[in-house]
Amino acid sequence: MKYTGNAIKYGDNVDTDVIIPARYLNTSDHRELASHCMEDIDKTFVSRVKQGDIMVAGQNFGCGSSREHAPIAIKASGISVVIAKSFARIFYRNAINIGLAIVECPEAAEGISEGDNVEADLDNGIIRNITTGREYKTAPFPEFVQKIIENGGLMQAIANGMI
Repeated sequence: MKYTGNAIKYGDNVDTDVIIPARYLNTSDHRELASHCMEDIDKTFVSRVKQGDIMVAGQNFGCGSSREHAPIAIKASGISVVIAKSFARIFYRNAINIGLAIVECPEAAEGISEGDNVEADLDNGIIRNITTGREYKTAPFPEFVQKIIENGGLMQAIANGMI
């Protein structure tokens, strides 16, 4: 799995309440969730995110509640992968379950700036900042996680007989 896109960058402790505010949790419509993604921390996000863009963040990304709406909103907004220094554990599992690729790589999260063009090769564990020419190593996704993401989430992977 390779993803290429422009970086949209956030800091530490981005919680699920700013990823998708609680006032929008009365819907499960992915497009509706995406239309409000990040609005309490970045009002410009939905107008500038493009399909395939890469979200980059600091430590403890996805802290807060265990709502699955948060990774769904990010994925539905067009973000292809989230690279962070670290993730809240429940967010990490929810993201994989819904098929959102996420990677912990502190060096990449630190070295990538807003707007940089980035390539994430998750099969080989290589993140390239195309803008600066820097390359970062991370653990490649295990095969079963690759299958979950390639199938669009855990339930789809099971339904397709992939895991």
